[in-house]
Amino acid sequence: MLITNGTVLTFGTDKRVIPYGAVYYEGDTIVDVGRTADLEKKYPAAEKLDAGGKIVMPGMICAHTHFYGAFARGMAIPGDPPENFMQILARLWWKIDRALTLEDSKYSALVALVDAVRHGTTTLIDHHASPTHIDGSLDALAEAAQESGLRVGLCYEVTDRNGPAGAQAGINENVRFIRKLQANPNPKLGASFGLHAAFTVSDQTLDDCLAAVQGLDVGFHIHVAEDKADQADSLKKYGMRVAERLEKKGVLGPKTLVAHAIHVDAYEMDAFRTTKTKVSHQPRSNMNNAVGVAEVETMLDKGITVGLGNDGFYNNMFTEIHTAYLLHRIAKGDPRVMPGDRLIEMAFNNNAEIAALFFPKPVGALVPGAFADIILLDYVPYTPLTDANYPWHIVFGMDGSHVTHTIAGGQMLMKDRQLLTLDEEAIAAKAQELSKQVWQRVWDMD
Repeated sequence: MLITNGTVLTFGTDKRVIPYGAVYYEGDTIVDVGRTADLEKKYPAAEKLDAGGKIVMPGMICAHTHFYGAFARGMAIPGDPPENFMQILARLWWKIDRALTLEDSKYSALVALVDAVRHGTTTLIDHHASPTHIDGSLDALAEAAQESGLRVGLCYEVTDRNGPAGAQAGINENVRFIRKLQANPNPKLGASFGLHAAFTVSDQTLDDCLAAVQGLDVGFHIHVAEDKADQADSLKKYGMRVAERLEKKGVLGPKTLVAHAIHVDAYEMDAFRTTKTKVSHQPRSNMNNAVGVAEVETMLDKGITVGLGNDGFYNNMFTEIHTAYLLHRIAKGDPRVMPGDRLIEMAFNNNAEIAALFFPKPVGALVPGAFADIILLDYVPYTPLTDANYPWHIVFGMDGSHVTHTIAGGQMLMKDRQLLTLDEEAIAAKAQELSKQVWQRVWDMD
């Protein structure tokens, strides 16, 4: 396929804006990027998609999400509003996840993936929990991912909050799914070993997870210091801070992804840096839960790879970029912090580095050899769009609502805003039916 006549934003290490640009891909991989006139001469027999002046750019990446969070939208929590993050967990999330069946898990993923296709998010790293239906839960999510055509990394969160049998079942599900993918690789599916958070995982369970992961060649995906309560628990039980404990246990490392890292100190940041652990930042979720603002720029200054996720919010990653840009300014009272170019580096290059933990070819860039994950936007700039200023066009102008075409691995998932792989109406109707049952099961727990 040769996409022609677009304004191409390449990203990657050689960041360019190419007017009258074109992208040529074969199968699931980009072969060439350049001017339309040049590529039309090189590939005269190629099937063409005329971008008609639209923006052509890499698909967006979400470095941390929870598909099952889709079923919480609009749900009233019985009783008084939660006062803090631990109450939010206990009264909302730990009831919803316990109420999920395998079918619920699949449909919560499907509605999230419909949303992702619509908003141009082509790669998502999920962190799943369904304590009463653990076995096969990652297969249910993988089925949804394959039906959508998107690129998805999966794990199951191991935790002690459902007893020793629940912890072992979570370990088994991670190991089973990882081995399944290794035996039958799929370029659009990836896996890591999920852990919930340090405060719900004992030393014994951590040791069991570390033993189970030996030889699997994957890292961990874990929430770290999202709330001060995580640190308080670690100091009380173990006499050390969260990241220090995880480092001593061997959980941190170049293939491990840490979500949030809000309440970490300089020593813990150095532990991330020296172990080459990756971090994901979720500004909308952190604001919603009132847990604080991560010291993202400090971590970036230390050389830590920090990417951008959404923690289960809707999958318009442009909105996550907009939110991050504003949040850090107001938090610091300084309009100089988190400049647009640095933020876009996080959302694309750093997220691509995180995605590389899961997938065999690069994403997040329109360069030869990368997966053909491409989106088209009908964004019409009314000021110059250049190599120097495109990050601020993304921050102040572009949005997922501008996406007209979504392509993942060379597969057209949405064309002219029409979904091609998923039946949005049927999925929404089924999700409506299932979510009512989930809510009832949640309310019955009180």
